Amino acid sequence: MQIYNTLTRQKEELVPIEENHIRIYACGPTVYNYIHIGNARPICAFDVLRRYLKYRGYQVTYVQNFTDVDDKIIQKANEEGVEASEISERYIQAYQTDAHGLNVMDAEVHPQVTSCMDLIIDIVKKLVDKGNAYVASNGDVYFRTSSFAEYGKLSGQPIEELQAGARIDVNDVKQEPLDFAVWKAAKPGEPYWESPWGKGRPGWHIECSAMACHFLGETFDLHCGGQDLIFPHHENEIAQSEAANGVPFAHYWMHNGYINIDNKKMSKSLGNFFTVREVAEKYGYEVIRYMMVQAHYRSPINYCKELLDACKASLDRLYACRDTLDRAMAAAKSGGVTEQAQEIFNQYRAQFIAAMDDDLNTADGMTAIFELVRQLNIMSADADTSKEQLAAGAALFHEMIDVMGLLYQRKKSDEIPAEVLELAEQRKAARAAKDFAEADRLRDAIAAKGYTIRETRQGTEITKTAD
Repeated sequence: MQIYNTLTRQKEELVPIEENHIRIYACGPTVYNYIHIGNARPICAFDVLRRYLKYRGYQVTYVQNFTDVDDKIIQKANEEGVEASEISERYIQAYQTDAHGLNVMDAEVHPQVTSCMDLIIDIVKKLVDKGNAYVASNGDVYFRTSSFAEYGKLSGQPIEELQAGARIDVNDVKQEPLDFAVWKAAKPGEPYWESPWGKGRPGWHIECSAMACHFLGETFDLHCGGQDLIFPHHENEIAQSEAANGVPFAHYWMHNGYINIDNKKMSKSLGNFFTVREVAEKYGYEVIRYMMVQAHYRSPINYCKELLDACKASLDRLYACRDTLDRAMAAAKSGGVTEQAQEIFNQYRAQFIAAMDDDLNTADGMTAIFELVRQLNIMSADADTSKEQLAAGAALFHEMIDVMGLLYQRKKSDEIPAEVLELAEQRKAARAAKDFAEADRLRDAIAAKGYTIRETRQGTEITKTAD
């Protein structure tokens, strides 16, 4: 598999450190609110990566953290007059509800910052002891950026240019503008932990270094996250981790592209800020997931009503194919899989794998799926297609769909009520008796209950009428 490595700015073959085992760290949410549409993209994109790697036979260890102590969490807690832990636990639960709604698999480990404080303090101490970090006059501990010669290698910016573009306040206690906090001295009313430098809490960047190295090793395979994290967050992770441990941090870095709202950057000030939950209430979680996987993970997505409608229509085509296959298999006669059909199935599988092996190209992967759908619909309409051949096609269809994490839920309102099924049976009997007037009456009765019934070569089809 080839992936685009942000660190080297080129596609490279993904070669695991340990044979057939890939260790991945993904930056998780800061839990002070519901996740928004932009947060959903890396969650879904790298969930597909995990699924595909497992599909190709790899063992995957996936770690995604929760930042459960942070300025925004503390601010919200103060506004509500509650403990910061109450805010973080509330929104961890909310995240899990939304992530499961998006059919995102749980990570092997979901560490929380507040549960890893000893690990964080240990790596800060190591940096201070080695001279890569220093204690400022106000009790904060800063990483000395100039002590890491390769600073800027991920973002591709020389340290001289970064320093020239940085600003430092007159009263700033940092020695250099690019130095960043790895430990913050406690302020009144904030949660804190005891440390060799007094009461305080970690800086944002250091937590990921501590947790990634602890759960995956000082050097692991792949680090992923949103494009907005390349600098300074991931740049700082590399600097402090490699300075502390003296070995490479992650071999590969993958970053997903931005989501724009009607061709504009998402912003609360512009009034175009949408949470996943808000969109799911109208379209359902699965439409959101489809939107995230139908585009290449590094390409921008322009979120708009038209795109959501198109994604819903595409999902309906996939569900219709599955339903058609089910009806066709129920009516088909037994027989073998022709050599021609098996060759066709093998070609679609190879097309899908080639797309996904090319930097996780889910856009081309979905193309392969829809080309298979067209072929399966043709086979389903042919009364001579055997049950086994349809089953082989259905197996391939689900094999590819499962990698994308799609077709995992139907709204309960889409389940056909027993009374509608009874009317359908009565209509079937009326048609068999050639009582077409009664059959038409029963069809209208079914329509009045919000369902459409029609006869196909594979049997009777009942679908919920679109609103």
